[in-house]
Amino acid sequence: MAENQVSAGHGVRAKVVGAVAVVVGWTGLAIAMVLVAHVVLTVGKANPDNGITSTISDLAQPLSLGFHDLFAPADPTLAVIVNFGIAALFWLFVRSLVLRLVRRLA
Repeated sequence: MAENQVSAGHGVRAKVVGAVAVVVGWTGLAIAMVLVAHVVLTVGKANPDNGITSTISDLAQPLSLGFHDLFAPADPTLAVIVNFGIAALFWLFVRSLVLRLVRRLA
């Protein structure tokens, strides 16, 4: 009887950890995708008055943390590529690290 309870408890824990891993994984990926979309829209010279462009830009600013002005090259497009690109890589790294930690809990 006690063995079944332990086994059932482990199964529930594994499911919860798996669900947390899925949420963490998709959240980290979504953040990186917003930052990359901002870079693509900037490089492509998308209309800044367009709703999609302005929404992506508004989302990207706080998600870039302190990276949005890390480097200040003369070309503003290059600044977006470098700074927001580094921010996207940072979030992918954090995602990977957190996923490893969460999966170790299983």
